Parts: sequence; C-alpha cells; structure tokens
Amino acid sequence: MTSPSSAVEKLRQLLASTLRISVSDGRIFLGSFIGTDQLMNILLTDTEEFRTTTTDAAEDDENQTNTAGRFIGQVLVPWKIIRKIEVQESGQSARTRAAYGPMDYT
Repeated sequence: MTSPSSAVEKLRQLLASTLRISVSDGRIFLGSFIGTDQLMNILLTDTEEFRTTTTDAAEDDENQTNTAGRFIGQVLVPWKIIRKIEVQESGQSARTRAAYGPMDYT
C-alpha cells in the first residue's frame, strides 16, 4: 500500500498536467490539474467540457456520434461522478479546442 506522503508526492507531480476526466453522465472534462479539496474532488482550470450526443443519420439507419465542446474555465469535478481520469503524456503538443480524441493518454 502507498504511504500518504508517497500519494501526495504523486499528486504533486501531476500539477499543471492536462487531464481528461470522464464522468458518469457521459461528459468529458479536459483541463489543467491544479489540485484537490479535502474530499478529493478534482480542480481543473482552462477547462473544456465535451458532451457526446447520438443523432440518426439521414442516409442510413446507423447512429453517428457528434462531439460538442464548450470552454467552461475553472471547474471542480466531484469524485463521486468520476469514472476515468487520463493524463496527457508530457511530450505532446498543446491541446486544441476542436477535438480531444487524437491525444494519447496514459
């Protein structure tokens, strides 16, 4: 088991990293990690929110997935709704607002 001081050090190493957080209602938050509160809610800044929506294609019966994003700035993501957290690899270029999918995460 990881000691508390080791866990805190791992969190410190993630400061200013770009995180992609998937939550239970299907939204994805992409932003810079700036800390947690006492309840371990995740605080992000310079954040974009993405919602995945499904629409019917006019020419066929299959569904297509559309990704709509918006800039929301600073957000506190409650730990209870977090399903997955991904960290952007440090060697990658800056993210773009248009798409979150092509980035490689560890």
